Amino acid sequence: MPRTEIYGVRHHGPGSARSLRRALEEFKPDVVLIEGPPEADVIVELAADPGMVPPVALLAYPADTAARTAPGGEPDAPGRRAAFWPFAEFSPEWQAIRHAVETGVPVRFCDLPAAHQLADPAEPAAAAAPEPTEPDGDETERIRLDPLGWLAQVAGYDDAERWWEDVVEHRGEGPSPFPAIAEAMTTLREDLEARPLQGGHAVPEAYARRERQREAYMRRTLRRTLKEGYERVAVVCGAWHVPALRAAVPVGQDDRTLRGLPKEKVALTWVPWTHGRLAHWSGYGAGVRSPGWYHHLFTSPDRPIERWLTAAARLLREEDLHVSSAHVIEAVRLAEALAALRDRPLAGLEEVTEATRAVLCEGAEAPLALIRHRMAVGERLGTVPDSTPMVPLQRDLQAEQRRVRLKPSALAKEHDLDLRKPLDLERSRLLHRLRLLDVAWGEPGPGGGRSKGTFRETWTLTWRPEFDVELIEAGVWGTTVLGAADARARALAAETATLADLTSLAERCLLADLGDALPAVMRSLADLAATDVDVLHLMAALPALVRALRYGDVRGTPTGPLRTVVDGLVVRICVGLPPAASGLDDDAARDLLRHIDAVHESLTLLASAPAPAAAPLGRDAPAESRPVARPGQEEAASDHVNRWQNTLAGLLDRPGLHGLVEGRLTRLLHDTGRLDDVADRMARAVSIGHVGHEPARAAAWIEGFLSGGGLVLVHDEALLRLVDGWITGLSADSFTDVLPLLRRTFGQYAAPERRAIGEQARRLGTTAPSRPADDEDLDLARALPATRTVAQILGRPV
Repeated sequence: MPRTEIYGVRHHGPGSARSLRRALEEFKPDVVLIEGPPEADVIVELAADPGMVPPVALLAYPADTAARTAPGGEPDAPGRRAAFWPFAEFSPEWQAIRHAVETGVPVRFCDLPAAHQLADPAEPAAAAAPEPTEPDGDETERIRLDPLGWLAQVAGYDDAERWWEDVVEHRGEGPSPFPAIAEAMTTLREDLEARPLQGGHAVPEAYARRERQREAYMRRTLRRTLKEGYERVAVVCGAWHVPALRAAVPVGQDDRTLRGLPKEKVALTWVPWTHGRLAHWSGYGAGVRSPGWYHHLFTSPDRPIERWLTAAARLLREEDLHVSSAHVIEAVRLAEALAALRDRPLAGLEEVTEATRAVLCEGAEAPLALIRHRMAVGERLGTVPDSTPMVPLQRDLQAEQRRVRLKPSALAKEHDLDLRKPLDLERSRLLHRLRLLDVAWGEPGPGGGRSKGTFRETWTLTWRPEFDVELIEAGVWGTTVLGAADARARALAAETATLADLTSLAERCLLADLGDALPAVMRSLADLAATDVDVLHLMAALPALVRALRYGDVRGTPTGPLRTVVDGLVVRICVGLPPAASGLDDDAARDLLRHIDAVHESLTLLASAPAPAAAPLGRDAPAESRPVARPGQEEAASDHVNRWQNTLAGLLDRPGLHGLVEGRLTRLLHDTGRLDDVADRMARAVSIGHVGHEPARAAAWIEGFLSGGGLVLVHDEALLRLVDGWITGLSADSFTDVLPLLRRTFGQYAAPERRAIGEQARRLGTTAPSRPADDEDLDLARALPATRTVAQILGRPV
């Protein structure tokens, strides 16, 4: 007589996993059915490979994802759908798979096929139930979406996870919990069926419809398995489904439930997963609160509290915090005492956390947060064997990761790359190519990760499971990372409609060393630059081009076409700026000022030659990693700077110039040494009696002059006296009007800078104006090196 055992489990519960393993060893099934997509039957045997280390997940995606493109070249939106079925070591389903492959027993998945789940346009594919609703929702809705939460409430618990831990996860050796779980679910479902779902709850109704389809397919699979002649069938599914699989439902009813379901061709594979993605706060409906804690409970059944607190103490010692063995002993005693007071069979994470805070951390929250992040949740990243089905782009990335010696990790790691070293240069190119494919494995630091004038880039690398989906989608562009990034850059060049975006794309091509795609990008860039007459668009495009030129030189990348475009842009900007600066309101003046600052900084950067290598690179270093002098480039950059400064000087005295712009131009030309009458200009600007110089315009002039830093007031006492005299001479009404502008200006300075200005202003009334030092007091020979350095920084001729 065939015998079927149905084991209702929590999807990621260590107690369920341990009890299930014992039950399977006792039952000795000749086939195991597991809740999951049946398309994965052909790859389930990979679980026996030593290279398969959980957490891992089954990934289902449309089989034609790599071939489906939208008219513009982007992957079509439907191709971006995917579903995951995660497994941790403490997942009961994973332990059922391991038992089957270790004993040579067939293992099959019995859930609704992924082909139906991904094809349903009305409901995204999901591997588990949605998250529970709020406690004040409709009672029937709450039972449907969170049956365990409802049982916990009936048992007097305000936390469903804590109730499940007490009755299942923290159980030691003893009777199997599965009969009691099945009885509880049966009673709950019978009560639910007696309560009709009230109107207005579309989401629960859609969820219930999908659940009926899933359970019908599970029953169909079970019938087919028994018909094949298996005598001892073990079924592992979510506890909620146990009564449905035991019910005597007619075959015809299940056939009607499953008739006409949409279907799509799908592919399945195994991918690495992380503990962080198993946590419920990640959005995973069947997630648990503390994956790291559950992993510990499953792998350390002997004295778990003592082992956990010992590991926490070790972690704190690694952070140079003093934690002794006596701390650990007292923390264990406190956790056990709290569990006894709360009538819990074993100290849970709450008790252990409270003991950790009180004893190991001595009440401090910062070290406790570290323990929560590293241990309670954890960032364990699983691995899959090389024999796992992958698209060519995934395999190429794995080869590239081995070649440049960058191992994926779920824990964020910072990398400081020296682009003079061949290995670091290759790492940088790989990370930039992946970003072009929207695979943000590496996040650059501030300023794009580059330090001005150096050969260094900073990156933060964090591998996330969804990158595998993005790689599958990016397969439309090519089979290798280099080829796919090259094709994607060409497609973007054909689609991009703004000059600033095209210049940014050109910069990205240089950083990724996409020499084959760069000509196409440059053709689009040159065509658009020749027809764009908006000077603000031209100014917005210049900074990215200059960065590409500068750091392209550092990388040894050919940049001739870029330099040609830059030369043309600078000339057109200088010609178009004066007309664009006329008749501006406050918002337009502020916008123009932002572009002027960006162009000024870019041209100053362009005029400074790449810094030479600090040390020899060795004979084996490739030529592209060495700085190369290019004749004529320094002269061209100097010409651009002179043309730009002449344009600013000619614009400065134009009538009707907005005070904000006039003040900023005065400051820029003052910093470059082009003005020797700054004090007189400021005096005229802030003069209350001067025609047309009302307080608001004077405040705008001051804001423009001081934007970007107020150290000029610290080191130039004459200018500080002018500003101070103007402010103290304002009437009460005028001071009230200009105060918001002044607060905005000075509020942008760092605290030490504001403090230095205040100290200088406080001394103004007690000291006479200082005089410049006599020439005989200066040691010109000693001052010359410092003067040259400062002049180069400011962009002045040396």
